[in-house]
Amino acid sequence: MDHEVVSLRAALDDLDGIAEYIAVDSPAYAAVVMSKILAQARELAGFPQLGRCVPEWNRPDVRERIVCGYRLIYRIVGDLVIILAVIHGSRRLLDDLQDRSQ
Repeated sequence: MDHEVVSLRAALDDLDGIAEYIAVDSPAYAAVVMSKILAQARELAGFPQLGRCVPEWNRPDVRERIVCGYRLIYRIVGDLVIILAVIHGSRRLLDDLQDRSQ
């Protein structure tokens, strides 16, 4: 049975920021990266366990997939997959991101 995939407003804002940042140098590459991230998010509907547990949090319900150097962080709650954040892989996970997982 497929899970429903939803995104927090903050995660959508993360995506907007990433797209804007990349588009300054290459609108075409920004579109490619966004397409790949969104495809990975959609794939979670059928396979929510694909990602690894977020190492910094060590919670089995909070997982991540690495896409084009970005961390797609999500939480599994029953039949729901909630996209919590999309951040660059080199960034530290800040406390405010952990607040999103509550």
